Amino acid sequence: MYFAYLYSRYPVISQTFCDTEMLALERRGWSFEIGSIHPPHTSLRHEHAAQLRAPIHYAPPQEILKAREKRAREDGSWPVALVARHEQRYGPEAKAVQRARNALYFAELFAQHRVAHLHVHFANRAAQTALFVKAISGIPFSVTAHGQDFMVDLGNSDLLREICAEAKFIAAETDFSAELLRRRCPESAGKIHRVYNGMNLANFSAASQNVRPPNEPIRILSVGRLVEFKGFNFLIQACAELDRRGCDFRCEIVGEGPLHESLMQLINQLHLRDRVTLSGALSQAEIFARLRSCDIFTLASVVDQRGASDIFPTVILEAMASSRPVVSTTVAGIPEAVAPGQTGLLVSPNDPSELAEALEKLICDSNLRTAFGAAGRGRVERNFQIETTVGPLEQLLGGQPEPGSAKQNEIERFRQVSVKPAPEPFPETPRDPSTPLRWAQDGRRIVYLIDSWPDENLPNLEGEIECLRREALAILPIVCRYSSFPIPDDDFVVQLQFLPDAMVLEAEWQQERTIARALEAEHAASLQRVPGALFLEQARYALTLRKLLARENITHLHATSSRALVGALLVKKLRPITVSVAIETQPALPRTALKEALRHVTGGRVFDPRLVRRTDGSFLIEPAPSLLSRVRLNRREKFWQDWSERLAQLSIPQEKR
Repeated sequence: MYFAYLYSRYPVISQTFCDTEMLALERRGWSFEIGSIHPPHTSLRHEHAAQLRAPIHYAPPQEILKAREKRAREDGSWPVALVARHEQRYGPEAKAVQRARNALYFAELFAQHRVAHLHVHFANRAAQTALFVKAISGIPFSVTAHGQDFMVDLGNSDLLREICAEAKFIAAETDFSAELLRRRCPESAGKIHRVYNGMNLANFSAASQNVRPPNEPIRILSVGRLVEFKGFNFLIQACAELDRRGCDFRCEIVGEGPLHESLMQLINQLHLRDRVTLSGALSQAEIFARLRSCDIFTLASVVDQRGASDIFPTVILEAMASSRPVVSTTVAGIPEAVAPGQTGLLVSPNDPSELAEALEKLICDSNLRTAFGAAGRGRVERNFQIETTVGPLEQLLGGQPEPGSAKQNEIERFRQVSVKPAPEPFPETPRDPSTPLRWAQDGRRIVYLIDSWPDENLPNLEGEIECLRREALAILPIVCRYSSFPIPDDDFVVQLQFLPDAMVLEAEWQQERTIARALEAEHAASLQRVPGALFLEQARYALTLRKLLARENITHLHATSSRALVGALLVKKLRPITVSVAIETQPALPRTALKEALRHVTGGRVFDPRLVRRTDGSFLIEPAPSLLSRVRLNRREKFWQDWSERLAQLSIPQEKR
């Protein structure tokens, strides 16, 4: 079965358990896609992110989704009754219209990709969106519930019960969460299953214990977002107590969050700057290194004022997998991970004195640290290896609709409706069926690369693409950057595909540092360099585009401007594609750089014939926009027909011409 994950926001660096699960499923032969309603907050990516093969789809900007909503209201595909019911039942906090916009986009996207099931991590607004996707398209969904998501974040018990009632199954990450869910949603109790998060032990070396020189301080480590329910203020107070007792230690807190300043003030107030360090966010590899080098791992979890808490912190399992003793609290599902007196010590939450006493016990007893660490590693090997924990999820996913079932037929009917057919040719100028365009016969498509949209320098773009499609060219318009101007044409904008948010582009750039440095070095060595800011912008687009083109098996890219040409030629350095271009009346590139760039394209359109000296007929000399708009309709159509013929030829690989 081909399915998809749907997240409110992906990736989130603190949610490594999602990545571990998805990577395990891929290793076991599953294929899926990932949908993210919102872009990530940071460009930091853990190293394992590069191993994930699944494509990630981000919803376009809300302005674009509003245009899609307008079209859906006009064609009758907008879920009017469902939106009204959710607004009446759950109030404005549920944001039913926004959920419907997001759901409509992902319903169409996943239907086109023949997704048969959605799985959502967290019983939050993404789960509500999945409920809307099901209502719109028939695609069923399931949920992994954690605890804080349905206890606090969702904010409505009635909505939680509706989500659980509509879900195919609910996986709860602990027995604690499963029992809490069953009490809140008794009608759905039979389809609530405990499915633990698991650890990939390949990321952790075999059990070992640090040999600490006698005069070196004990290293205590804690990792988590700097938020109230992580209890870092109690940990810092416990460190002050340890300091008063004369313990020799250093405590490092890894993470970032809104409480950074207040925690720093508390450290200074208690005169602990030599004892306690706030290290900020680190990559997963750096965290693993810290776990290997520390002596004790601690997490002082509490229940915050909203009722939110840790449920089953992944980092505790990571510490145990690293053979480190754990000191934590009895909050929620933590006792399901830590066996008190065997793999660590558990204390009451909100009690810095009790926490200090437990830490001191391990600081003073190296043999106990070693015994707890070894037992913790064994516990993870027996109970929490991802190869073991992912099995129940596989069984639950395996029960989804198969081809030919009534549910699958419903999904297929929606797909056929949502995938719009290609426009018909102009009735007054029909194509000769005896001379079809050769490239169209093998299913290839041409990407029209648009630097930004809307763009006043591309006044004819909508009509141009429409005419090309009427001439039977399969055009895929991709916009690199949404420019936040008023949208001129709602019908056209819904046909556009947008590159993801700048934070996603930056993450790709940072993750692919080898490729990025090679592109930078080549740019530096060029005699006819494009401006540095333009290069850096377009290079980030190129790194993301290369994956999209590979996934869609696209071999020709048409740049709609000189700015887009920079990105297109950078893609050409990374993938075997051909490039054509349309140069605007006032190019963004210096003339010398532009002429050099034109040497590397198969052809295109230019206003200035002096830019090209080739005699192979690959370039079309374009009349000025004002002149083209004044000529008669049939002459404009003839111009775009000529361009479609030229573009079709330019897109054919040289060896196939």
